[in-house]
Amino acid sequence: MIICCGEALIDMARVTVRGLGDVFAPFLGGSPYNTAIAIGRLGVPVKFLGRLSTDFFGELLFKKLQKCHVGEELIHRSDQNSTLAFVEQDKIKGPQYIFYAEGTADCSLQPSDLPLKLPADTKCIVFGSISMTLEPISTAIESFILREGIRKSTDQFDGAPVISFDPNIRPFLIKDKNAYTGRLEKWVSASTIVKMSVEDFTFIYPKLDPEKALQKVIAMGPRLAICTLGSKGALALLRRNDGSVTKVNAPAVDLPVVDTIGAGDTFHGALLAWLEMKEKMSRSALVSLSESELYSAIYFANKAASIVCTRAGAEPPSRKEVEALKGPKEKEAAMAKPAAKKPAEAKAKSTETKPAAKAKAAAEKKPTAEAKPAAAKKPATKK
Repeated sequence: MIICCGEALIDMARVTVRGLGDVFAPFLGGSPYNTAIAIGRLGVPVKFLGRLSTDFFGELLFKKLQKCHVGEELIHRSDQNSTLAFVEQDKIKGPQYIFYAEGTADCSLQPSDLPLKLPADTKCIVFGSISMTLEPISTAIESFILREGIRKSTDQFDGAPVISFDPNIRPFLIKDKNAYTGRLEKWVSASTIVKMSVEDFTFIYPKLDPEKALQKVIAMGPRLAICTLGSKGALALLRRNDGSVTKVNAPAVDLPVVDTIGAGDTFHGALLAWLEMKEKMSRSALVSLSESELYSAIYFANKAASIVCTRAGAEPPSRKEVEALKGPKEKEAAMAKPAAKKPAEAKAKSTETKPAAKAKAAAEKKPTAEAKPAAAKKPATKK
């Protein structure tokens, strides 16, 4: 079971309404919230840990979690307002945001809201995004992650749950870049998996290309570091017990893009869902992934992210939808396979007898004038 902790908010996105022109319409969102929805829709056990308002936006957020099979046992309700995030699509820069989050329910998570003991089946904890730039939620989640990251373990092996971090950086929320970078590297060091976008790396390590940035991240302690590259797919580095590093590049699937809201969150959720579905959600199993398994995990996540980009807002796909989507190589492989013979045709072919053989068989059965004793009769030969 996976726990996603952090913000749950309302994305106010610009849409065109006939007769009104461009207006802002509400979409349910928040990075950890979207990730939980993505995992739930893929059929993997997941719970959301956070605070939700009792206002009508909070009710909508809560009901969607229920509809998508996300556990609600770790949710606290509050009469504070829901957070609003206005989203403007920029063809060059991607989605741009303005947040109204001061004193809101989700961003007011307190250490007292955190469970003293996690459910026994907890295998992974997800954190990150704007939750880690606002108080008091940032300090609360940091203490929670540091506590759980060393539970029954002081290394990157079994005992503690897998900790998966996606900073999902919003630069305009960061007042002191140096201070934030110091805290981010602390969170990276406490994590087992780190997923960052190329935009995240451009902000944090502007002088490093994606692979060099991943190498820097993985040297801090994580076992798996991933950089999502938009339409170019994703690059992943996996550090094994012997210190060797496996590198994998996996492509995205070229589909029509409506918007990219929730793409990174869906990628993150699908990656973790794949690990859980394949029984690889532990620290020891993670470092033992083969190169082909790592590729399959990243490609599965890319397909899920490609699908969500065909929809308005963050609406992650189901497992059936992801598995049904075939990229160019998968289509080529399917076409290269010989067509399977139909059962009826195969049976007819196996029982078909040549005319000459039929005549010979009939001649052997025809009685003769001077029949030989039965004991002298030769056994029939199989054709």
